[in-house]
Amino acid sequence: MDLVDSVQVRPMHEDDLTSAEGASALTFFEADQSTRRVGDPEVEPRSADASKQWIDRMRFYLSVDPGGCWVAVKEDSEVGGVVGFAISQNRGRLWFLATYGVLPSHQAQGIGKRLMGAALDHAGSRPGIFSSSVHAGATRRYRLAGFSLHPQMRMVGTVDRSTLPAIDGLREGRADDFEWMDRLDQGLRLAGHGPDHGYMLGTMRLVVSGDMTKPGYVYIDDHGRASLLAAAHPETAQNLLWEALASSQGRTLVNCITTQNEWAIDVGLDARLDIGQEGYIAVRGMPVPAPYLASGHFL
Repeated sequence: MDLVDSVQVRPMHEDDLTSAEGASALTFFEADQSTRRVGDPEVEPRSADASKQWIDRMRFYLSVDPGGCWVAVKEDSEVGGVVGFAISQNRGRLWFLATYGVLPSHQAQGIGKRLMGAALDHAGSRPGIFSSSVHAGATRRYRLAGFSLHPQMRMVGTVDRSTLPAIDGLREGRADDFEWMDRLDQGLRLAGHGPDHGYMLGTMRLVVSGDMTKPGYVYIDDHGRASLLAAAHPETAQNLLWEALASSQGRTLVNCITTQNEWAIDVGLDARLDIGQEGYIAVRGMPVPAPYLASGHFL
């Protein structure tokens, strides 16, 4: 039997989550090692906490939109069955790809093409968005699928706390903010985050603008990093990013910065962070959102 014929691409089941996480951890660890630049920190294997978070997040996707969740399975693989995965979601008018990968030992055999085909079939005619690595095979597949690849930047370092400005007009966010947050999202990315807001509020701190004439919000993770930021005006976006930077603990990261979001570069430079490059924001049938810093998983 041909190797490709021995691999089944099928909908993901909850029983696949542990095996899929193992495939994801190995795939991205090897990818990060292969693209590591001189001066970058050593690549560390995914921690037990991060593995649990990955599984919890994928379980959430399965509960909300199982039709977008696909795996490639080969029973004798080194991670217990799953050799590839494509987890995507439909939110109203928008489709996004949360994560996608194939074990290095099974790449260049057509498995990724089959997985991406299944995920894109789920998208239908919806516009789409996702954050892409620089992996040559993956980016080729994305472009052939009609996505425009917009280079992303990241800013890393320890915030010079003497640069932190006094920020007012912000408050802690609540679940009753989701309605206007979804309206803001619709203007920026064609669709609201819907149930994703509830999941993120359960795992991160939410800070919002107190001025509804200039709405905006940011989710800040437990390391004080801005994980998702959306605003109607660049000034609001900058204030929200400064709030995240003020919450940072030691070395921090601001990522998913596109050229349409240079307001974030200005904040990072003022905070004495270093700028670098990291992959692409891929979009199809829509502009790159701005002012907006995408989440790697919830886009």
